[in-house]
Amino acid sequence: MNAPDSRSAIAPEQRTLPGVIEGRLREWIIEGVLEPGARLNERVLCEQLEVSRTPLREALRRLAHDGLCEVIPNRGAFVTRMSREAVLESFQVMGALEALSAELACARITDLEVDEIEALTFEMRACHARRDLPEYYRYNRAIHERISRAARNELLADLSQRLNLRIQNLRFRSNQVPKKWEAAVQEHVRMVELLRARDSATLAALMREHIARKADSVLVTLD
Repeated sequence: MNAPDSRSAIAPEQRTLPGVIEGRLREWIIEGVLEPGARLNERVLCEQLEVSRTPLREALRRLAHDGLCEVIPNRGAFVTRMSREAVLESFQVMGALEALSAELACARITDLEVDEIEALTFEMRACHARRDLPEYYRYNRAIHERISRAARNELLADLSQRLNLRIQNLRFRSNQVPKKWEAAVQEHVRMVELLRARDSATLAALMREHIARKADSVLVTLD
């Protein structure tokens, strides 16, 4: 199975040069290439991406809309740095949203969708085995998105997506401790088993715990 392409979820009208730039910067922010609080120097980014300032500024505007960067007049753009309180609140809400998605998915998911999630989980485990965290996280993100989609609730999916955009870099960072990364992988294996069994209560509880543990991993790095 080929690696999930985040661009496949982008509407055709967004597959423009600003959209491509946005996608690249988004990955850099998620993977920590651009760290929280880092200044997004337009001249440097234009050189690295081989683009002009007009599409770059449009990409930065889109990232600011999603809460991934802040554009400060007369100072420039900076990668958003969340406070400890904001991180905790975000993960608390994310845990509730993912638990609800899991509960609804158990009632509405098809066997084929479970098979697809299991296949993605297999590929994700292969990425973990070779310690390829960026590729691992792409599969991880695709799995969570498939579960959200299987819930068949557009409002819930929209809320989850909007919040997840703000904390993807933190979720990525939560896997940088080997033992916690291994635990997260085993939790994903269990998710597939519970989806196949349509065990909504147990899966919802696992989702809350899964996200709570990610929050704990992130908060440790903020101490």
